[in-house]
Amino acid sequence: MLMQREYINQLKDIGLNSYESKLWLALLAKGVASAGELSDTANVPRSRSYDVLESLEKKGFIIMKIGKPIKYIAVQPEHVLDNVRKRLVEDVDLQGKLLSKIEQSPLIDELKLLYKSGIKEIDPLELTGSLKGRKNLYHHIERMIKNAEKSVILTTTAAGILREKDALRNALRKAKERRIKVRIAAPVTSEIKPHLEELAGLAELRQTSTPARFCVVDGKEAVLMPMDDEITNPASDMGIWVRSKFFASTFEKLFDSTWATLKPVF
Repeated sequence: MLMQREYINQLKDIGLNSYESKLWLALLAKGVASAGELSDTANVPRSRSYDVLESLEKKGFIIMKIGKPIKYIAVQPEHVLDNVRKRLVEDVDLQGKLLSKIEQSPLIDELKLLYKSGIKEIDPLELTGSLKGRKNLYHHIERMIKNAEKSVILTTTAAGILREKDALRNALRKAKERRIKVRIAAPVTSEIKPHLEELAGLAELRQTSTPARFCVVDGKEAVLMPMDDEITNPASDMGIWVRSKFFASTFEKLFDSTWATLKPVF
């Protein structure tokens, strides 16, 4: 029973709900069975079994056997995973095409105008928020860099710069193509320096002995990261986003005064 519960939890990752998982596991154990037999074995209400089995059939997990009474045949697990993988790729491809279509349509321009008109009416103090989880943090910083018009400054830790060079690589590359001035300060050790050569081609790197964590873009918005990322669980990491020219430009000026004293990494 405990093992079955573990399987059911894992099968959620490939898109099966509890009833679907129970019936599919029961069919795998039997090979061929009727809806009634599977319902009894899996402890799934008979009133739901036919709908659930039809769903499993559409997803490619089972095959309905020709003949009377109606029975079902289990599809080999490895074939099922291939089907799931293909379906995910097709879904991603379709979603990508839909997004591209929207990006090229008048809709996106209308949405931008709507956002700009709304944002003008908001008090700057209301344009603050918390970002929870390291992935969300990096996604938000990536978005800020992509929208940068003049400058990006980033101060991070030795552990952080290794992660951020991967997480922000594409955004930094596009920023360089747009001739955005990007400066990064971090405590770079001799062990990690060889891994930063690509990053050095995308931004100006300088050595600092102070492991701080913040990002400022165009002197208009900033993300402050108060947690020590070397001891903080990625899911528990957090940041504070502030969109305020007064606040962000102050941080930028402090960074500028320190930057002149820092030694280049390369």
